[in-house]
Amino acid sequence: MGGTDSRALATLILLTVIWGLSIPSMKLGLTDVPPATLVTLRYLVAAPVFALVLRRRPLPRPRALAAMAALGLFGVDLGQYAQMAGVGRCPAAVATIITAVIPVLTVLLVALRLGQRLRPVHGAGFALALAGVALAVWQGGAAATPRALDGEALVGLSTLCIAGYYAFGAEVAAREGALATAAWSTIFAALGLLAVAPFTMPAGGWHLTPRVIGVALYLGLLVTVAGMLIWLRALALVPARIAGATQYGQPLVGIAASAALFGDPLGPRFLAGTALVLGGVALSALPRS
Repeated sequence: MGGTDSRALATLILLTVIWGLSIPSMKLGLTDVPPATLVTLRYLVAAPVFALVLRRRPLPRPRALAAMAALGLFGVDLGQYAQMAGVGRCPAAVATIITAVIPVLTVLLVALRLGQRLRPVHGAGFALALAGVALAVWQGGAAATPRALDGEALVGLSTLCIAGYYAFGAEVAAREGALATAAWSTIFAALGLLAVAPFTMPAGGWHLTPRVIGVALYLGLLVTVAGMLIWLRALALVPARIAGATQYGQPLVGIAASAALFGDPLGPRFLAGTALVLGGVALSALPRS
């Protein structure tokens, strides 16, 4: 592997850490502000940076803009709000392992959208990942509180929305470019969040603590903007299969951080479920032929 490829791989490993820490970071920010506030702050930080990136690019066609707006409103706003709300209700380690099935759902949605037949190994990967999530989130007995179950359901909804963003966004990106699609969908997401802010913000107001500011900057600048730019550049330098393989470490980073920060229990059942999910993701990433 050449020097350029080695540097690209190193940045992908860094990206794995950045993205892996996103859910523990959300958990920290949600101790001070409600989910809608943190989501809004995240995209108000990211959108102006993406606007600067787009300043010398031509405006996409109206039909493309409409598609990007739909991606921003449904894939980003609904997906990220459901994720934030879910993370606030369930352990961060559990939320992390549920979001690990996003690549599996993306493969499934792309296949359904394009009318492709999945190989048996892909179906096995999907089943394995779902079984792993069920095993990891199963608390046994009465330990699973209704609030935690609600949180896990919301995180599950968010994985479907985010996978839909990737699956349908790929079609738009193929025509308009991945960077333009990511940037415009983020800008539309921020505009949508601003439009509903009067209805989603707490009646008593909220206080911007240093922790909230730090989390919003981390999620907006590093996870959203820098993460996307690093990912797109790396894909231009290394094979997609290698880039995708590095991201298998994201759940491990998030789980380890959740255990360290919040004391989330990592019993044998949870670890076994994590292994099943990672195995399912690996199977779903195999080529179709």
